[in-house]
Amino acid sequence: MALPARTLSVTGAAAGSPTVRLVTVPLGRVIDALEARYDPALAESWDAVGLVCGDRADSVGRVVFAVDPTAAVVDEVIASGAGLLVTHHPLFLTPVHGVPAGDPKGRLVHRLVRAGAGLFVAHTNADRAPGTGVNAALADALGLTDAVPLEPAAAVPGAGLGRVGDVPPQTLREFAALVGRVLPATAGGVRVAGDPGRTVRRVAVCGGSGGSLLGAAAAAGADVLLTSDLKHHPVSDAMEVEGPALCDVAHFASEWPWLPVAAAALRADLGGAVEVTVSGLRTDPWRLAVGQEEKDVAEG
Repeated sequence: MALPARTLSVTGAAAGSPTVRLVTVPLGRVIDALEARYDPALAESWDAVGLVCGDRADSVGRVVFAVDPTAAVVDEVIASGAGLLVTHHPLFLTPVHGVPAGDPKGRLVHRLVRAGAGLFVAHTNADRAPGTGVNAALADALGLTDAVPLEPAAAVPGAGLGRVGDVPPQTLREFAALVGRVLPATAGGVRVAGDPGRTVRRVAVCGGSGGSLLGAAAAAGADVLLTSDLKHHPVSDAMEVEGPALCDVAHFASEWPWLPVAAAALRADLGGAVEVTVSGLRTDPWRLAVGQEEKDVAEG
């Protein structure tokens, strides 16, 4: 049975700011809604998902979604008075034995706890989730039709890593331009391996580091695989055989489309009882790309 909503008075930090009446719900209710969509059982065995800090009995009136739990994002959360930060990437991905305030990550935990804010992570479970997961959101953002998982999860219909679907016929150059328009702008932009004039009809995507799905993309008949963190040698090898072209974008950019989708889903799941927003910060660590004058360099 759903726990009842409550109201909380929040006084504006600036002098003369009005007191805002926020409707609140228990943190436990928010977590239950998140885990109903992003089942922890879908996460990789090595992953660290779920509640990092926070008390399920605490009241939450505002939730903020972000890709990364950086110091700037925590600043934003605290300044907004949010009771929960939901991130895609874990704060702690390897085992830790303490969270001292002198440690950069420990400091973030201390700051959140002192501000009465929790931290929740939906990582590889959100990658695999059907409907409102990371890869489903990326496929929808790019207009893929009849999209299905590249690597299906046996236990949950429609769940799995990556997506593959169809787009109207276009050149690889045109598809890359579409990617550039749809995804957040980053210093790295969109990198393309393959003939820019190649026709693209079937597209495979994987938010985050998805180079391992190249074989699955080829088997699915994809003309191009869009993902992140591709390395020189695997890309070079892929260009020597028949198979998909490759589009490489910033890790952050490939996963950002999930944020508004997940935020809207949580807002609906809670019946609009709390305010749910998306962080306005770009957490891609790369800040600058220096353009170079093209020179005649022979291929091969």
